[in-house]
Amino acid sequence: MASPAPPPPPPQLEILVREPDGFSIWDGPPFSGGQPRVKLLRTPCRSAQFSDDGTRLMVLKDTAIGVYDCGGCGGTGFREIGSFEVNNLVAATLSPRGTYVQTFQKPASPQEKNVVLWKADTGDSVYQLHQKNMTKSSWPSIRFSSDEAVACRLATNEIQFFEGSNFSKGIAHRLRIPGVAGIELSKAPGSHVATFVPESKGIPASVQIYASKSDLQTQVVARRSFFRCSSVLMSWNNGSTGLLVVAHSDVDKTNQSYYGESKLNYLTVDGTHDGLVTLRKDGPIHDVQWSHSGSEFAVVYGFMPAKATIFDKKCNPLLELGTGPYNTIRWNPKGKYLCLAGFGNLPGHMAFWDYAEKKQLGTTKAEWSVTSEWSPDGCYFMTATTAPRLQVDNGIKIFHHNGELYFEKMFDKLYQAEWKPESPDKFGDIAQLIKPLDNVKIEEGKQGQGVKPSQPSARSTSSNPPGQKPAAYRPPHANTAAVIQAELFGESPAETMSKNALKNKKKREKQREKKAAEAASAAGSS
Repeated sequence: MASPAPPPPPPQLEILVREPDGFSIWDGPPFSGGQPRVKLLRTPCRSAQFSDDGTRLMVLKDTAIGVYDCGGCGGTGFREIGSFEVNNLVAATLSPRGTYVQTFQKPASPQEKNVVLWKADTGDSVYQLHQKNMTKSSWPSIRFSSDEAVACRLATNEIQFFEGSNFSKGIAHRLRIPGVAGIELSKAPGSHVATFVPESKGIPASVQIYASKSDLQTQVVARRSFFRCSSVLMSWNNGSTGLLVVAHSDVDKTNQSYYGESKLNYLTVDGTHDGLVTLRKDGPIHDVQWSHSGSEFAVVYGFMPAKATIFDKKCNPLLELGTGPYNTIRWNPKGKYLCLAGFGNLPGHMAFWDYAEKKQLGTTKAEWSVTSEWSPDGCYFMTATTAPRLQVDNGIKIFHHNGELYFEKMFDKLYQAEWKPESPDKFGDIAQLIKPLDNVKIEEGKQGQGVKPSQPSARSTSSNPPGQKPAAYRPPHANTAAVIQAELFGESPAETMSKNALKNKKKREKQREKKAAEAASAAGSS
């Protein structure tokens, strides 16, 4: 009896890096000699996007759209398989499997069909429609499930469904919902669609779940109503069994926040749960993310310092991740590790957790990060500081799963840095993938410009450096403000005080002790 064939080797990690003069593809870590190998040389473009499964890459050039085949090429690298011209292009996006390119063009006439669906490899137009404006809730116009078997579009007071493999038949069926303003199609599988109807004429806003198939759309699968709700953010789990809904109101009735209030709700397609997720701290919902298995979700919530908790599918808390200056959570694709971070207007603290072992692995910092994501194999975590959000200190940092810095590179200007998507199932067990951490020399991206040290040098920390300017005046209330800021950012007040402030504080304490001793001696002599 012949022995079974060995499993195929896991794919090589790859990173897309886009600079002002185009994009290039790097081989991902581990790097040979600590340096990434350039797999595809820099190619001019103004935008680039991978399909969700990583098999195709769409590149926007000056007057054309190029499509690359980047999967199943037998290791031959990226290969351009199609290119076609699109006039007055405003936006473009790629379908989950890279079969279609959807474009939004500036209309030349009021009734021009300016949204076009193209075959990615041939550039043939398969469907056209008219859309007056492009907003965050209405783009992309046609939504696909992960396998592209189901496609739908939000129209006035209805949802239009298509056969994802055959758009020549036009609209397959319609689901009538008066006032519908937003939809979210489940991804894997595309069995359900969630709809949002805003508040109108005293009727509360609502989120409703329907089946995607026409013969199952006779009744609502699940429904949740919201008072004081102006917008929602909906997120399906893998398996399409549960939906998380962050309901946001522009006005906070308790006057605790200028930015309104938000509540987290959870609905299931089997009707076993429909209600609020009980959170243990007041304040906004900063971030929420499902695990890859779809069995747990993590939430960062509350006024600063924020709190982070992991819940199961019945909304029971499984693990408390503590409090700190956090507003972002990223779940490892294998479901074993998490990164809890504070980006944006926060200092950039990151805490890495082992969910399986229920313990924290390490902490570090990545200031000014704009994007962040785990590698498809779950072993590395990459952050990037990109333009136009930030015009200085652009660069990439890659960390090990425990938070140790593995690689860093600085750029004069960086627009995009992201992993090439791959299914986590293509990689082995996470415990076997993680190798002993080697001391890798950090690559400096620019001549004469290295990594900014986290600790001051010995020269800058000398007690009396030559030519040092006197400390700036600090009003009395500034000390209290420093203490409050330290509490918000999870630091000790001493950490936020400058060296001069600590020196002056010690000097004042010695003066008070001296005066107290003199007063005591004077009282004793009398």
